[in-house]
Amino acid sequence: MIQPSERTSLFIGVDIPSDDVITNCMHCGLCLPTCPTYALTGLERSSPRGRIQLIKAVADGELAMSEGFVDEMNFCLDCQACETACPAGVRYGSLVEAARAQIFQQGAEPRTTRWLKRFLLGWVFSRQQRLHALAVVLRWYQRSGLAWFLERSGMLQLVSSRLAKLQPLAPTISTTFSSDVLAEYLPAYGSRRFRVGMLTGCIMDVAYGDVNAATVELLRKHGCDVITPRGQACCGSLTAHNGDMESARLMATRLLDLFSTANVDHVVLNSAGCGAFLKEYGHLFAGDPERTEQALWLSARTLDITEFLSRHGFQPTSTPRGGREGGRLRVAYHDACHLAHSQKVTLEPRELLARIPGIELVELPEASWCCGSAGIYNIVRHEDAMQMLDRKIQNIVSISPDVLVTGNPGCMLQIHYGLTQRGLNVRIVHTASFLNEACVS
Repeated sequence: MIQPSERTSLFIGVDIPSDDVITNCMHCGLCLPTCPTYALTGLERSSPRGRIQLIKAVADGELAMSEGFVDEMNFCLDCQACETACPAGVRYGSLVEAARAQIFQQGAEPRTTRWLKRFLLGWVFSRQQRLHALAVVLRWYQRSGLAWFLERSGMLQLVSSRLAKLQPLAPTISTTFSSDVLAEYLPAYGSRRFRVGMLTGCIMDVAYGDVNAATVELLRKHGCDVITPRGQACCGSLTAHNGDMESARLMATRLLDLFSTANVDHVVLNSAGCGAFLKEYGHLFAGDPERTEQALWLSARTLDITEFLSRHGFQPTSTPRGGREGGRLRVAYHDACHLAHSQKVTLEPRELLARIPGIELVELPEASWCCGSAGIYNIVRHEDAMQMLDRKIQNIVSISPDVLVTGNPGCMLQIHYGLTQRGLNVRIVHTASFLNEACVS
């Protein structure tokens, strides 16, 4: 019989699941009720503790990095709801991401999948010019009528049933990109209280330029000089979550270089996934003390827009649009996973919304249950994502809000799709945009 000390781990290189994190799991099962994939299957291997056991088995050389192992790691949403529930504080997300890094590094996925990740997430998203070029093509496709024609005629279904399912989930590309419109320096309205950096992001930049603009306006109304460094691209979260840590480090390095010279008090973000990743930048650069120090500097200054406003006394003054005739505006809040579970920001958005005059803030059942977006999860695991979305939409229907507020672009896309499919007239809006509407300068 082979003793544990004699087993050979199948994990290699730098990005390896931590033994300390693995052994911290007590197998108590408190994570099970919080896990969307376990809720779908009821299978132990599809639960957080089950996946930890799979990772441990590969680490101990007891299990091959098989197709089943790869599928289970990719089945996980990385929503990190289990971390919120875990009494031992197991950093489950770091284990899954490290396991995916090993899968990517060792080529355990199909070659086509690996190439697409490398090309789309690693190459296109790494440079703003490349992302803009792709966005321009997609914008032409959407606005030319070709997308509508292919969908309505059924031709897209004939070409690819998968593309026919995914097309409605594509973001609508903005007329102008926020990085082209926002000046690098915009002064505060009135006296300056802070000098803050603004992350324009990737999807936020090309599809939610209005949200970026609203965020900047909100900060300026709150006494902030806003610095938006030129040349930003993806923060690296999408690539890291999908295993390509090398590309993630390159993207992170570019952002570190941009913001380290900006002389800002804080870096403010309006995307939950980006914020969660920037706050963990330090773990990317093991073995590079200089970059680690720089990354920790940035992480310490990174705040979600709701954290920043709540911390510094934001007070809205007016009621946003969209209320029912003769009644108060009924508003619900959906917790983006990486804001609630990774960043632990749950009270701040609710406190800010509750301060808005003329609204009724209603609690969404299972507000922190994942909607199924999860980066590119709704693309690569479409059917599973749609089941999770159905649960979210049912909960929204149960409280009949006028407005649903959330703080992540992926959630907005996913939930908007679900509401549209049901023919539901619920306005979905980003937290920053909604707060800006409630703040008349």
